[in-house]
Amino acid sequence: MSFLSTIFGHKNEASDKIVVLDKIDYAAAIYDKKVQLVDVRTANEFNGGHIKGAKNIDFFNAANFEISFSKLDKTKPVYIYCRSGARSQKAAKKLLDMGFSQIFDLKGGYSRWS
Repeated sequence: MSFLSTIFGHKNEASDKIVVLDKIDYAAAIYDKKVQLVDVRTANEFNGGHIKGAKNIDFFNAANFEISFSKLDKTKPVYIYCRSGARSQKAAKKLLDMGFSQIFDLKGGYSRWS
């Protein structure tokens, strides 16, 4: 075990299951495909503009968040985004705990998309 891994710990296995894509790669992955695309911003933010085909599941509404995501297919990839990327990273970690294994996040969030 190296000195740095002793101090900082081992590589988090979660990082292998959460992939952060830039705008171009994210757009290519969701373009003309039936994917599980989820906007984890508030309803107000969502209503102000969102990626076509996205479903709104507010990260801050914890009860609804779990209920809504439990209806999605955990064996298929899920594409998530928020305003800037911070909220969706928290959401991604929560999704790992819920059993999702392929999570793709938009780098910089919707603010980079539009």
